[in-house]
Amino acid sequence: MLALSQFTETYDVVVVGAGHAGCEAAMAAARMGLKTALYTLNVDLIAQMSCNPAVGGIAKGHLVREVDALGGIMGEVTDAVGIQFRLLNTSRGPAVWSPRAQCDKQQYRLKMREVLESESNLHIKQAEVADLVVEEVASGQKRLATEAQRARRMKRSENSQIGRGRESRRRIVRAHPSQTPRRMGTLKYRGCDANTAVDVPGAALADSRGPI
Repeated sequence: MLALSQFTETYDVVVVGAGHAGCEAAMAAARMGLKTALYTLNVDLIAQMSCNPAVGGIAKGHLVREVDALGGIMGEVTDAVGIQFRLLNTSRGPAVWSPRAQCDKQQYRLKMREVLESESNLHIKQAEVADLVVEEVASGQKRLATEAQRARRMKRSENSQIGRGRESRRRIVRAHPSQTPRRMGTLKYRGCDANTAVDVPGAALADSRGPI
């Protein structure tokens, strides 16, 4: 636990991680009129897609359409930067037909950042969240109070989402020693444990495993 210090900024919602889930959560909170901070290790890799930059498909296509129906931005960004749009499984029955788009990987993250930065209630921060600070409230219950950055700066917020991403707590074992996998050229996240964050009221957990 980091030593407490004076709060430097206050937000209604703090979202940790700017992957697919983090971007949607941050935009949703900001559009509700809440002052929102979105933390990422690298602002140039917001919504970074995998080596197969596809959106949609037989299973995740349903999720994309649900997000779109709720006002999400993934579908809008895909429409703007898509380079191939196909309807899969047309040789089979209509029940398994599924739209899928292949995106320009670089343009997707650039467009997503542009959309996020256009929202006045959303503030993008390039920093590592090192810890969650919890305070005791009445009747012995716990409440999320702050996020502490690695640089010892404190941000007050009573609501957080941890977008832990698909690399969280995975291991590659190749004799000794084992190692934590991550995309080449990206930083390793050493911060707060998302598995413990879900036990704190106000801390939500987003599981964004790969492209949707």
